[in-house]
Amino acid sequence: ILGGVAHGLSNALYEEAIFDEQGQSLASSFLDYPLPSAREMPRVEMFHLTTPSPLNPLGVKGAGEAGTLPVTAAVAGAVEDALRPFGVRVNRMPLNPARISDLIHAAGAR
Repeated sequence: ILGGVAHGLSNALYEEAIFDEQGQSLASSFLDYPLPSAREMPRVEMFHLTTPSPLNPLGVKGAGEAGTLPVTAAVAGAVEDALRPFGVRVNRMPLNPARISDLIHAAGAR
C-alpha cells in the first residue's frame, strides 16, 4: 500500500516522459527523471479490514497497485479545488511548480 501511495504521488507530482524532436528521451538517468524520496512522503495511516475473496480457495487479494490511481486523482482534485478562485482546470500531469504556475497564468489569460 505504501509503495502504491509513493507511486501515485510520483505520478502526480514528478513523472513526465519528455522527448526531443528526434524522439530521444531527455531523461536518461534519475537525475533527469525525478522521483520522490522518503523525506517527501507523507505519513500514511493504514487500517486493515479483513474481507476474504470468494474467488480463490485462500481468500487472498492483490493490493500492490491499490494506492496508485486514487492518489494521483486526489492530488489533481486538491490542486484544482485550491486554485478554483483563479479559474484553474487541471488537465495535465505532473503537477510540478512550473506546471501549476502555467495553469494559473493560462487561467488568468482567459
